[in-house]
Amino acid sequence: MSMPMSAPSTGAAAAPVAGDAVAIKNFAFAPATLKVKVGTTVTWTNQDTDAHTVTSTGSGGPLRSAALNTHATYSYTFTKPGTYSYLCTIHPFMTATVEVTR
Repeated sequence: MSMPMSAPSTGAAAAPVAGDAVAIKNFAFAPATLKVKVGTTVTWTNQDTDAHTVTSTGSGGPLRSAALNTHATYSYTFTKPGTYSYLCTIHPFMTATVEVTR
């Protein structure tokens, strides 16, 4: 399914999982790896009945959501390139990554 978008053609194939939304469902982040450009605001939406968080792994990471109840959202704007790993602090087996490029 293609979306009509007026973007200049660079000849390069689109990244397989690009966008600005992450669904939290079935105790997982979908997609598990999201690729965005610097300046993109990513929004996480909890579709589970259990609460979840979006929290950077390690110390000093930028992602620190409150517990998100069903249908709650959390947004963060990525301003620096890098790989941002995160998890749900309530369910630490739930892990994912945002890859930010220029």
